Amino acid sequence: MTFLSVGWLWLLSALAALIAVYVWAQYRRREYAVRFTNLALLDRVAPDRPNWRRHVSAALFFLTVAMMIAAMARPAMPVEVPRERATIIVAIDVSPSMAAADIEPDRISAAKESARGFVDSLPERFNVGLVAFSATAGVVSSPTQDHQAISDSIEGLQMAPGTAIGEGVFTSLQAINSFDEDAGEDPPPAAIVLLSDGENTSGRPITTAARAAADAEVPVSTIAFGSGASIIEINGQPVEANIDKGALERLAQSTDGTFYEAATEAELTGVYEDIGTSLGSETIHEEIVTWFVFGGLLSAFATAVASLLWFQRLP
Repeated sequence: MTFLSVGWLWLLSALAALIAVYVWAQYRRREYAVRFTNLALLDRVAPDRPNWRRHVSAALFFLTVAMMIAAMARPAMPVEVPRERATIIVAIDVSPSMAAADIEPDRISAAKESARGFVDSLPERFNVGLVAFSATAGVVSSPTQDHQAISDSIEGLQMAPGTAIGEGVFTSLQAINSFDEDAGEDPPPAAIVLLSDGENTSGRPITTAARAAADAEVPVSTIAFGSGASIIEINGQPVEANIDKGALERLAQSTDGTFYEAATEAELTGVYEDIGTSLGSETIHEEIVTWFVFGGLLSAFATAVASLLWFQRLP
């Protein structure tokens, strides 16, 4: 729970001062009672003293005031609601290591199938774009609500040498900026979902791309795809297809994104489902002022009832 108008909570200090005065007054009353040495006469004058009951009414009164102060501070609870619109860029590594067959039938085929399912699962009003990166990066499809067109573009991806993860992030940011300029003064929130199975071998460093994404307030969720080290052939030579999981994790963490690992097509599909769920909703703060007002009214009513029953008067 949070408070949207925290400044009102300073009134609690005034309430604390009032409670302190009340406690001080009770000690003063006790000191007077001790000085009144004729206890027999005191019992005849006030045979049925309220004792603890007078403190109940006071405590209920203080609780009422506290509830009303809290209500003025506009308490709110975080609530997940469906996101109405967003711009999502799917960035896919198309380097030769994606031909590795450690995942049936191979990494690129499994990646295409899962990415298409991810795009199809997104809300219709979401704008989706596609970026492919190898030694360089390029926008395959600009953000659009035509999800079928994006799925067709994913199917047509072709592999090329090199892995430029940083360039993939920069190109995704450029696609978002171009779309935002067309969207006018109220662009939708944006995010990047980047899949890679290799190490950054060309282009700008990943750390530089991460800073740019963080400055633009665009989270980058990364997926390390593959079962680990795999041997592929490039120009007839065996080459290890390693995954730089550490770099992908740091990229996600520094941009408020999420890092995932997927070693099978089923796991990759599950990752995309999780990302789709998180991107498809947003957290808003729903005010619960009425709860506190209702609690304050109940406390005030209890105060009145206790005072009438025990002291035959309202406080």
